[in-house]
Amino acid sequence: MDVKSLIPWGRDRAPVPAVRGEDGSPFLSLHRQVNRLFDDFFRDLDSPLLRGTFANNWPSVEVSESDKELRIVAELPGLDEKDIDISLRDGILTLKGEKKYESNGSVYSERWHGQFARSIDVGTDVDPDKVNATFSKGVLTVTLEKRPEAQRTAKRIAINRQT
Repeated sequence: MDVKSLIPWGRDRAPVPAVRGEDGSPFLSLHRQVNRLFDDFFRDLDSPLLRGTFANNWPSVEVSESDKELRIVAELPGLDEKDIDISLRDGILTLKGEKKYESNGSVYSERWHGQFARSIDVGTDVDPDKVNATFSKGVLTVTLEKRPEAQRTAKRIAINRQT
């Protein structure tokens, strides 16, 4: 369904006539401004820059850190391990994959399918040889151990009151 079909009038139709009373009613002026606002908003939805932005932020991830490791959890419902590719290069962890389209003769579907890639900057403190990934019930967990020297360099910094 095209979002623009929800607009009672648009740029391709005749504009709403500007009817003003002799007193120059502020309500009609407000009416026109609100209509212009909606026209601009829905025109921006058609922008090619906004298409596919869902895939750019998918999968949803949760990042947690302790003194010894960094843990990244990603929700990937409907995928198997074989559909996911994980790589670590120059401190950037990349999750790639593809969710295949399965049509059961449906006429309408809101289910997302297609390729995705998500890159997370994990820094250079992680040991690339000590990365572990598990996948269970649509949840991917990647654990990256920190290098021993990175574990020792963490230092708490005191905040001094300025007078």
